[in-house]
Amino acid sequence: MPASKFRRLATTHAAMIGGDAAMIVALADSLFFSIDPGAARGKVLLFLVISFAPFLVIAPLVGPVIDRAAGGRRLVIQIVAALRIVLSLLIASYVDSLALFPLVFSALVLQKTYTVSKSALVPSVVRSESELVEANSKLGLIAGLVGFVAVIPAALLQVTSGPTATLVYSALLFGAGLLAASRLAHDRVVNTAPTPSQQLRLRASGLQLAGVAMMMLRGAVGFMFFHLAFWLRDQGDGSTKLFGLAVGLSAFGVMAGNAIAPRLRKVVSEEVMIIGALSLGTIVGVVAALLGGVPAGIALAVAVNMSASVGRLGFEAIVQREMPAAGHGRAFALFETRFQLGWAAAGLIPVIVAIPGQIGFLLASVITGVALINYLAGVRSVPSRVTNARNAVAKRLPRRLPTRSRRRAPSRASRRAPAVPPPPPPRRHT
Repeated sequence: MPASKFRRLATTHAAMIGGDAAMIVALADSLFFSIDPGAARGKVLLFLVISFAPFLVIAPLVGPVIDRAAGGRRLVIQIVAALRIVLSLLIASYVDSLALFPLVFSALVLQKTYTVSKSALVPSVVRSESELVEANSKLGLIAGLVGFVAVIPAALLQVTSGPTATLVYSALLFGAGLLAASRLAHDRVVNTAPTPSQQLRLRASGLQLAGVAMMMLRGAVGFMFFHLAFWLRDQGDGSTKLFGLAVGLSAFGVMAGNAIAPRLRKVVSEEVMIIGALSLGTIVGVVAALLGGVPAGIALAVAVNMSASVGRLGFEAIVQREMPAAGHGRAFALFETRFQLGWAAAGLIPVIVAIPGQIGFLLASVITGVALINYLAGVRSVPSRVTNARNAVAKRLPRRLPTRSRRRAPSRASRRAPAVPPPPPPRRHT
């Protein structure tokens, strides 16, 4: 991949992720970013609603703006970084007031806007489709490493000076992101509404199948997160430490998935990567349900998060490959909303109903297993990419009558037969 273009995007991504990590540390005790295993179920339910709320404006509003902004995705990222600087400073000023809620909500919308813009910009920094998974993987690893590094000074500032200093630190990181974004490469934009062919490709069977599979994977991640949070609470003392261990190892699983995905792509296609991710979650879920116990539950959480990481990289490459560049923003905004809905809806189940540990592990396996069966059945019935494209174009071609008749070449038998003179005209009697 072009080193300079990708390096600029990677630098921008690192700064933006660092700013997000610092903001999360500053507001770690707020409802937006904290889940206490001992919290009441009603409070956790409110957290689920708040976590999904920003996506209500992502798909219908943000996606089209990202695709049609006059300055391209680079301008969108610059605007997002500038607004994040302002919001970080405003949150620092109103951290103890009711104004915190609309400010943080706006920050979350901008966070998702950047995520969609970054995904839409990746195809412009690679040379070929085969490099998409590698580029997405490197950005994922950068996010994990930078997020960990950026948390250290943020935590020190939080302990020594409080959230105001931490949020100023967050604003400085977003400022670095703004400077880095000014050097991003230009990309294609459109000034018109999506064409019928773009809408058809967004609804293509292969793309929709991958989207459903990824939504189910995200659902399994959300289910295991909240299932462990409430199930471990009933295991006695040390539940908070066990839950923290599960979250930390799950983050390690995400990074492991990001690391192995490019190697998988060298030997299999993106579709097979999704099949492997669903299979891993299903198999580990069955084994965890048979064994039971806290170690099995934590191992399942790690496996599900790693599966979702591999599946996401495969899915992102499919979108970036199948959709035209001018429609990437709309596509990622739409699917990100669906994925977050799957995460919140599946997480709602253990919040509402108390589920025993092994039963919960089996349910997580069922989620990925159903997704696997659906994807395998769908992939077999979906024609190739070339066939899909030809059929889509053929359906949209206007049906016109031929302007002139085509003369068929005479057959071999007709060439052998002697010419028959035409019958004489009828005689007229006077």
